[in-house]
Amino acid sequence: MPLSEHEQRLLEQIERALIDDDPKFASTVRSTDLRTRAKRKLRLSIVLVILGLAMLVGGAVGPTIALGVFGFLVMFAGAGYAVLNYKQLSGVADMRPVDGRQPAGPERKPRKTPLKSRLEERFRRRYDE
Repeated sequence: MPLSEHEQRLLEQIERALIDDDPKFASTVRSTDLRTRAKRKLRLSIVLVILGLAMLVGGAVGPTIALGVFGFLVMFAGAGYAVLNYKQLSGVADMRPVDGRQPAGPERKPRKTPLKSRLEERFRRRYDE
């Protein structure tokens, strides 16, 4: 959703005030891009997966099993690192509450009866039929 002209003017005023107040901080904020860091982390994780796969194959072909096990662990760590950084790379908004309140969105109603009771009731209905 694009900003209105009034909102754009307000945003520009805030930016100018930030630059005037603390130019060093403003330049740091401008140059820092989370997606660039996430891409760098993704490249590192791909290298770890390839390196781990090579070590795994080397350990399976060679005389040492420990190299294969270590290669698997490196490959697994690289894949885990990639999964953890996927949210930053995709640009998905972080939905963690800042002020302790629940984030806006559809609320789930809590179940009033425990799972065990529901399963027992379902079993009784099937048995009675």
